[in-house]
Amino acid sequence: MLVGAAPFGLIFGTLAIGSGLPVWLTLGLSALVFAGSSQFVAVSLIGGGAALPVIWLTTFVVNLRHALYSATLLPYARALPSRWRWALAFWLTDETFAVVENQLRHHASLQDGAHYWLGSSLAMYFNWQIWTIAGVLLGQSVPGLATLGLDFAMVATFAAIVALQLRERPVLFAAVVAGTVALLARALPFKLGLMLAAVAGVGAGMLAEAWSRRADLPNPDGAP
Repeated sequence: MLVGAAPFGLIFGTLAIGSGLPVWLTLGLSALVFAGSSQFVAVSLIGGGAALPVIWLTTFVVNLRHALYSATLLPYARALPSRWRWALAFWLTDETFAVVENQLRHHASLQDGAHYWLGSSLAMYFNWQIWTIAGVLLGQSVPGLATLGLDFAMVATFAAIVALQLRERPVLFAAVVAGTVALLARALPFKLGLMLAAVAGVGAGMLAEAWSRRADLPNPDGAP
């Protein structure tokens, strides 16, 4: 996950500098926002002269998927002190969710899981800062870096995140439906297609899980 995020951070730093953002604002976005997709959207909107409300609304919609992550992790975080919950909520990313949810579901106790979660969060956070700085430096000296296709690494990273979850039939069904809806709705403004795909995927997964549970129930008539 760290390797996959590295080119993404590099490209963000390069694009931000190329869009005319000052160094302090570029580094501040990575340090205080820490959300790759939202940062890319914000940079494109800032470069296009969009008004602040438009920037806020668009980045808010793009990051709404984190509400789904939080709901999934809530059973593991409910007993933690508030200082832990606030910190871990800020550092929650797609990559951290993928590895932490898998770890907590299969292995660690809550206390051990909290430290695992913190370690994953800090590793991803500092990795993102380092590669943003590298992108800023290279963006000032190597023009055209963002056109080299480095963003493919992030596509591969997200594919790896999804692949971890595809071992069960309801999850596979949810992924197929969500991917299809995202493709069909990709032209919607403000990245609304992503949220539509998320809602469709959740609904499809719940429906498939209900079907699977019903199929596992014994037949009351004793028939096979």
